Amino acid sequence: MQKVTLNNGVEMPILGFGVWQIPDANECEQAVYEALMAGYRLIDTAAAYENEEAVGRAIKRSGVPREEIFVTTKLWIQDAGFDNTKKAFAKSMERLQLDYLDLYLIHQPFGDVYGSWRAMEDLYAQGKIRAIGVCNFEPDRLVDLILHNEITPVVNQIETHPFFQQVESAQVMKEFNVQHEAWGPLAQGKNNIFENQALVSIAEKHNQSVIQVILRWLTQKGIVAIPKSTHNERIMENFNIFDFELTQEDMNTIATIDTKKSLFPSKRDPEMVKRFANWKFDI
Repeated sequence: MQKVTLNNGVEMPILGFGVWQIPDANECEQAVYEALMAGYRLIDTAAAYENEEAVGRAIKRSGVPREEIFVTTKLWIQDAGFDNTKKAFAKSMERLQLDYLDLYLIHQPFGDVYGSWRAMEDLYAQGKIRAIGVCNFEPDRLVDLILHNEITPVVNQIETHPFFQQVESAQVMKEFNVQHEAWGPLAQGKNNIFENQALVSIAEKHNQSVIQVILRWLTQKGIVAIPKSTHNERIMENFNIFDFELTQEDMNTIATIDTKKSLFPSKRDPEMVKRFANWKFDI
């Protein structure tokens, strides 16, 4: 598995397995187990996904040595703040049945982000977390966090796919040596992405699926991708993307389908901020 080196020297697999929207415990456990058996070594979950326990069981069941698996989880808004973050982290670790975490992310750029970050810096200094980062931070929020804290986030996990390529955000992350990670790398199937003619043509040329082309496009750009599936055939398909390479012409073609617009509600919309503030989970 190819890896990227984060700004603190920790290595992270460039392709992982995400478990967003797999709330059923048995289904999630089985999917993560099959992903680990297929060769995935990056597993991405979150407290708000309400499936950390299932992920922990799958890791234990797999028999894969702990040091070979890179585990990410995330802090939800309701647990923002210095003390709350430390409590939430302890609960996540209990659910995951882990002694340490590879990557802890602030899930949304709302609430007491700075209190949370200071707590995460403490946990990092104590050796309980190997790396800390953020999700869904627009360039201005990311730079503000970087300039006013001791530790620079190692990762910013943001919506990234062929229709929203995040060129501006990528430039800022590169400037500050923050690793770009893509959630929703397949655009959740929106805009008929799997029937997009440009992508279909490239897939046919390489005798690959559109999904494989998208994931290969991301990884060739140095972007970490975390596709999700509950079907073993698709889990295997998503993983088998390193036996071909896209040409520069292919990369240029994919660049032309960038709409520069999110396919999801904006986190800069005041109404969305209100909604997130009231979005509570039993965690």
